[in-house]
Amino acid sequence: MAGRRRASGAGLCLVLLLAALVGCGGGTATDPAAAEVRRVLDLRAAAVLDRDEPAYRATGRPGTSVTGFENLRDVPLAAWSYRVTGFHRSGDRATADAELSYRVEGYDTAPVTTARTLDLTRADGRWYVASDRPAEGASRQLWEQGAVTVVRGAHSLVMGVGQSDEGLRAYAALADRAAPAVSRAWGADWAGHVVVLVPRSLEAMAGLLGAPASGYQGIAAVTTGEAGAGAKAPADRIIVNPDAYGVLGDFGKQVVLTHETTHVATRAHTTAATPLWLSEGYADWVGYLDSGRGPAQIAPELERAVVDGDVPAALPDDADFGFAEDATRLARAYEGGWLACRMIADRWGEARLDAFYRAVGAHDGRTGAVEGALRDVLGTTPEKFTGQWREYLRAQLG
Repeated sequence: MAGRRRASGAGLCLVLLLAALVGCGGGTATDPAAAEVRRVLDLRAAAVLDRDEPAYRATGRPGTSVTGFENLRDVPLAAWSYRVTGFHRSGDRATADAELSYRVEGYDTAPVTTARTLDLTRADGRWYVASDRPAEGASRQLWEQGAVTVVRGAHSLVMGVGQSDEGLRAYAALADRAAPAVSRAWGADWAGHVVVLVPRSLEAMAGLLGAPASGYQGIAAVTTGEAGAGAKAPADRIIVNPDAYGVLGDFGKQVVLTHETTHVATRAHTTAATPLWLSEGYADWVGYLDSGRGPAQIAPELERAVVDGDVPAALPDDADFGFAEDATRLARAYEGGWLACRMIADRWGEARLDAFYRAVGAHDGRTGAVEGALRDVLGTTPEKFTGQWREYLRAQLG
């Protein structure tokens, strides 16, 4: 089952906010260590972008490993910078709270930003980075899990750890089919390409999401990114759970990547006003479009319920889509959302389905969003629409 989630132009600018320094343990706004640490992190960022290992090594404590740098070697970076948000000094030791922002060249129009904690030490009159780790509660980055292997497709960039080149090329081939399929359904107002991350395991996937692995068992992939923020939203990533994805057949793998690619394409129009039955149902609708599979094959759990006379009284609620919920409840939620979108496409046309999606997302908030779009785009009411959906379930699955 599929699911859902700033650097300067040169990538070297480090902003040290004075307000963040005042009163921090042992440091003040006039502490020269603050400026020295800023310079070290500027040099470190420049070294990453320039692929300059000696320069990178010079910013670290003498004798420490440069594993992180080596793991990044093949990642095509367009920007990399630190913004310090807090500074805490005690003698020759200090801790900097920072935001790391980076962009992948050719794919990210906006940066990925993640919170970091850097430990620093002072020796021979200079400050050095002793460690650079995720801040408490923040997610890990792929290169922290091992050396990153990169495969480029026509519409995709696939980056993996612990994966073979052949395996990553297979992901790229599926993503290269997914992106044009999504454009045919949704339109061309999105980037038209995706970045896919393939970690080593379910546990590694959870680390990239900063969440417990138990919440993603059986989930083949998720998409990260800030919904509704437009072109300047943080960059999207499709993150694969290789354990669940690996047991799927070719058809299932293609559906999953097309589903997740749909989330990337629709992200700017998916807001707090968009219910999950619509965003997940639409992604499944695109994923299964022209597959030749019928409702009984795609919605087996809902078919069982309808055959037993247990037709849902209402469209799925957001709570029904919780990954930790009962598997049958979760499957029925996805199936119900898919059939709602399929019904709109069947009865009102695919163009109206797209317009309905955009109209819901354009609303100021959840209250009234679906009601307004039903009225303005489909010319119906929530009560009538729900009744039509229930009859559609009986007709398609009964």
